[in-house]
Formats: sequence, C-alpha cells, structure tokens
Amino acid sequence: MSDERVAGIPVAEIGEPFVDLRRHPELVLDDRLADPLGAYAHVRAGVATRLLEAQSMLNDGVRLRVVEAYRPPELQRRYFDEYASELARLHPEWPSSRVHAQASRFVAPPEVAPHVAGAAVDVTLCDADGAELPMGTEVNANPEESDGDCYTAATGIPAGARRNRELLSTVLTAAGMVNYPTEWWHWSYGDRYWAMRTNSPAALYRQHDVNLLAKEGDDV
Repeated sequence: MSDERVAGIPVAEIGEPFVDLRRHPELVLDDRLADPLGAYAHVRAGVATRLLEAQSMLNDGVRLRVVEAYRPPELQRRYFDEYASELARLHPEWPSSRVHAQASRFVAPPEVAPHVAGAAVDVTLCDADGAELPMGTEVNANPEESDGDCYTAATGIPAGARRNRELLSTVLTAAGMVNYPTEWWHWSYGDRYWAMRTNSPAALYRQHDVNLLAKEGDDV
C-alpha cells in the first residue's frame, strides 16, 4: 500500500456521504469489532451500493458478512505500528525501511489506508443462519500466523474454502470492487489502490474523521 504507484495517486474527493450498513438487513454485520459510535458499520454510499449489488448475486442461502468497514485514523495507526513492531521483533536484522515496506503489505499506513476513507470492507460469507463459511483462514489472519494462507490466491487451503473465496471474489468483482491480494477478505472501491487497479486518474474518497460520521447521510 505504501508503494509509490499507490501513494502517488491523487485524491479527488467527491463528497459522497457515509451509509450505516446496519440499516440494510440484506447484509450481516459482525459485531466482533463493534465500537460505541458504530463507526465499524459505515462506508461511503458507493461502497454500500456495490455490497448490496454483490449480495443480490448470491443464492438465498449465502450472505455477505461484514466484519469491519470504516476505521478511525488513530486505530489504523495503532494496527500498523503494532504489526510493524511484531515484524521488527521477528526480524531484528531488517532496517526500518524494510520493516515499514513489509508491514505495508498487510496493514496499510494511515495516510493511504482505504478503511479510513470509508472505501473498504473486511467481508466474508455466511449461511442463512449467520454461521461463517470456511474460507481457509480467519479474517485478519496475518501472513506469519497463517503461513501465507491469508493471500487470496493461496493454494494450500481446502477445496471448499477455495470455492468460497472464488464465490466471494466473483460477486464483489462483478459489483465493481477490488481485492487486496494479501488479504482475501479486504475489498474496496474509490480508494487509491482501487484507482491503480482500475486505471482511474484519482481516488474518490479522502481520509475521514470519525467525529464527522454523525453529520453524514445514511441513505443509499
């Protein structure tokens, strides 16, 4: 995410409001990362529209389960710093520049992170009762603890999990979202990484302060 091809993409904020996904019962909202303000359940309207479109492509017995959407900048910074510290501990021979680059492959630095702009969701699949389908790893499993199975194209996962990842990828790609390939669960629209992948001249959404969410619209 800190690659200059991504970080160098400009942002042309389009002023799109945030949407509270809890108002859309078609989607399942996971509460493991819920916060008092409900920030975790908010995305930009364009992202919400695409999630609902993807859900409409799934069979009745399968639903999208959103684990986390918007993430405050200070929380993103904490996630990045914690992971970078873990890598530095595991690899004391690495210079700080390599630690930063390697950490950026899994946790985006706050200045380019799509979650802080309301542009990304961490999402999985579940059945009609809300039970998660097997995907090969848990959501947010890092490369070290999953032995690389968190990568979207990992080949060592069971066949059923591979089919579920392919289904998730099929509907979200068809809806216009892009996946970050080191995290099978991370999908975005309107951020710098999306702009790079789609050859768009600019990202659509800038970093957003959590205190402004209450002032935004809540309709798709």
